[in-house]
Amino acid sequence: MSPALQLENLSKSFGRTEIIRGLNLDIAAGERHAIIGPNGAGKSTLFNLITGRFAPSGGTVRLHGQSLRGLSPYQINRLGLSRSFQITNIFPRMSVFENVRCALLWSLGYKYSFWNMVSRSRALNEGADAILDQINLLARRDLPAGTLSYAEQRALEIGITIAGGADVIMLDEPTAGMSNTETDYIVGLIRKVTEGKTLMIVEHDMGVVFGLADRISVLVYGQIIASGPPAEVRANRRVQEAYLGAALEDM
Repeated sequence: MSPALQLENLSKSFGRTEIIRGLNLDIAAGERHAIIGPNGAGKSTLFNLITGRFAPSGGTVRLHGQSLRGLSPYQINRLGLSRSFQITNIFPRMSVFENVRCALLWSLGYKYSFWNMVSRSRALNEGADAILDQINLLARRDLPAGTLSYAEQRALEIGITIAGGADVIMLDEPTAGMSNTETDYIVGLIRKVTEGKTLMIVEHDMGVVFGLADRISVLVYGQIIASGPPAEVRANRRVQEAYLGAALEDM
């Protein structure tokens, strides 16, 4: 069985500056995999390479064995990979319900059509409500999305991310800027909605990383310097020197 994601000798340069340098990584189907590393390590660039926002300078990204080279982000999404962003990316003037319903349209067969009344589609509307119930926002369904609290907006974005039925979910710093209570809420939500799916997460909160991930890869200067179960990464002297250091001693 091939990995859910395969990164083979992946590289990305901007001019003469190498950001990702010959990176190799396999992520197994159903695994929760965290990417950690210092600022400027290339984590966001890596996400953008995988999801088609950037074209690689070299190497290959494979999703369930299929090369993604040359595909646009929407084509990759339709193959079963979906992502969130560091900055909350929702439609603030639309209702919470409408945000999720929009994300469901393509997966339920609603393509480019001006005569289908989505409000009359039972499957579409019930599907949106089911996702809102899953992310604990059903009671907020009719509110403008921009009026939600920060943590609720992040939860909504996670709902949008999973709405298309993707089996590989990528979350970019989902708990950034949150209080401890909000972080616990979002971590519980992530654990619930990604059950049975493959999760790749970039996160700076080490409590979140070590509490959620099955495996952790450490990215430093565009290269993976260690990859393994949390306990193994925690004990890795090279990782401690390059990145974690006192952060682990305080945990």
